[in-house]
Amino acid sequence: MTEPDQPKVHDLDARSLRGLAHPLRMRLLDALRFGGPATASQLAEKLGESSGATSYHLRQLAAHGFVEDDPERGKGRERWWKAAVQGLRFDDALLRDPSPDVRGAADLYLHEVATAQTQELSTWLGTRAEWSDAWNRSTDMSSFTLRLTPQLASELAHKMHELVDSYRDRTDVEDDPEASTVRVQSRTFPISTD
Repeated sequence: MTEPDQPKVHDLDARSLRGLAHPLRMRLLDALRFGGPATASQLAEKLGESSGATSYHLRQLAAHGFVEDDPERGKGRERWWKAAVQGLRFDDALLRDPSPDVRGAADLYLHEVATAQTQELSTWLGTRAEWSDAWNRSTDMSSFTLRLTPQLASELAHKMHELVDSYRDRTDVEDDPEASTVRVQSRTFPISTD
């Protein structure tokens, strides 16, 4: 059970993964998670899609529990949507599922996550002149190459997650005018040296 002040994390299973593993659905969910509630028309304009497409995919996301109606907004026929989850947890077992459909959805999901992260970094690089010198000095784009066992790689990733989590609920920055939402991306993967 999620505590009231803790973000709701959705554990992806075979059924929900098939409901999410679509490029537009993933973009819609991210738009609602990070941009707040919106209508299908607003999301269509923001994402450069038709409102018919966004409406259809929002209903699919709702059927799988990722988004929901926002009853506090909207008048008459205007339907507002909000994210029902703030985090997603991917189980690597989905990549070994007996069903080729599930494995394909898992592969698509991971590739879309990587694409979205690359686009976010590219956007930052393209707009960094709009940010203060303090923010430009505070960013990091590092790459480290280590020689590890699978167990050590897992331990390293876990420790990095713990460190990031220790910054998640800092209340001392809530009213700080220099504070901004920060994206921290982490990747740990083996490479071939042949």
